[in-house]
Amino acid sequence: MNKIESAKNPLVKLTKRLQKRKQREKEGLFVVEGYHLVEEVLQHDVEVQEIITEDHKNIPANHAGARVSLVTEQVMKEMSSTETPQGILAVCRLPKTQEVIVQKKGSYLFIDGVQDPGNLGTMIRTADAVGVSAVILGEGTVDPYNDKVVRATQGSLFHLPVIKGDLEEWIKACRNKNIPVFGTCVTQGTTHTAIEAQDGFALIVGNEGAGVQEKWLEQSDQNIYVPIYGNAESLNVSVATGILLYHLKLSH
Repeated sequence: MNKIESAKNPLVKLTKRLQKRKQREKEGLFVVEGYHLVEEVLQHDVEVQEIITEDHKNIPANHAGARVSLVTEQVMKEMSSTETPQGILAVCRLPKTQEVIVQKKGSYLFIDGVQDPGNLGTMIRTADAVGVSAVILGEGTVDPYNDKVVRATQGSLFHLPVIKGDLEEWIKACRNKNIPVFGTCVTQGTTHTAIEAQDGFALIVGNEGAGVQEKWLEQSDQNIYVPIYGNAESLNVSVATGILLYHLKLSH
């Protein structure tokens, strides 16, 4: 095992650089942090290049093949993007884009410009729980390999396809398969309870402030919303997404 005692070590510097999207894309790498997430990537089809751990921390049993470096507590603090590091992280290769073919009974979540990492991570985790076929990230959406997104997914990022794509192409693909596309809008459409659960569907959810772009709302088959019964102006986008996905998803 390699032992690192200096924050000036190239691996330490690389890990810190990977906190920025531009560097992740340049290097083709991303970081997962915490024992649970390191264990998750080791169990799925993700290439783990390096596991970095404090001297006294356990290493997941299934780490065979991955290089392991030991660091001091102080060096781990330098590398970590959290206030209270768990003492283990992994440098991983960005996965290749998965090929997803739209299926008649598939369910798809289209995300239009969601910028908050916590919201995106929660939506991916919820989509995984519901059994969604794929999550498609439209232009302006936060990078799914942002460290806060990765943590918020709690491993769900590695359980289903999460793809950056052109929403127009995906909407057309759904229409070609006669899959209903539902837009979301607080000012027009119908309440979600008026819509029955579907064999297959696509749901478009939008930016925290601006919502779904008008051009996507115009291309949807039906725009829906979750009614507000209290005094809140609106629901958090990840909460609304969870309500709608569970309502639309027909159990088989």
